[in-house]
Amino acid sequence: MTSARPGASDPVDGPLSPAPEPSSPEPSSPGSFLSGPASPEPASPGRSASGGLTTVHLVRHGEVFNPEKVLYGRLPGFVLSEAGQRQAKVTAEFLAGRDIAAVVASPLERARQTAAPLAQALGIGVEIDPRLIESRNVFEGKPFEAGPALLRYPRMWRVLINPFRPSWGEPYTEIAGRMLAAVAEWRDAFPGREVVLVSHQLPVWTARRALEGHKLWHRPDRRQCALASVTSAVYTADRLLRIDYAEPNGPTTNQPGSVGA
Repeated sequence: MTSARPGASDPVDGPLSPAPEPSSPEPSSPGSFLSGPASPEPASPGRSASGGLTTVHLVRHGEVFNPEKVLYGRLPGFVLSEAGQRQAKVTAEFLAGRDIAAVVASPLERARQTAAPLAQALGIGVEIDPRLIESRNVFEGKPFEAGPALLRYPRMWRVLINPFRPSWGEPYTEIAGRMLAAVAEWRDAFPGREVVLVSHQLPVWTARRALEGHKLWHRPDRRQCALASVTSAVYTADRLLRIDYAEPNGPTTNQPGSVGA
């Protein structure tokens, strides 16, 4: 399988360095990345009309070995636990019977490990797309994130100035922008087929909210994005028909250590 695909590169051994900050200004109101749900649009000229539906599956990685319960973010060395490896295999079995043309992962180890069983079952390689990486976060490496526990650390209160952006990490609009660009390009690369993109909880959930036309700011403990879950964007040509969601490993979203991972 060649890596000459949209946004893809050869596998890497460590995390991607943070990309430069975009110069575009923050939207004037929270969640204004999309003004409403996807609406019917005519197919683009030259787009194949015979390929049927195209599906992009956004898969969250499995459970990570994290005994110190830190917010690991983009830090290297955080790999799947034994339970996470089992979850990756269950999700691979869930997807393996479908017409999947490519398996693509975030550069981080846990995403590549989650993608590996499915790629092996399909007899293809795992491709890497840097746009699928975890979001930037000032709490990276710390045993807490934005929430009630932060009140015990007065020096960190300043990062709570704007929870709608959010002020403690990569803006939701930037996360949505890079994720939707990846979704669109991999969708267009394989019309009428299916593609699996393995990413992280916040990027997957932000992409889903953007696709469904919801405000991008949200309560982290209410994300519908369980470990090794599958969020599927189903298209006809470039028009979004629906979002499907499945939890092959069960509802693990709110287990300790799962939020923000």
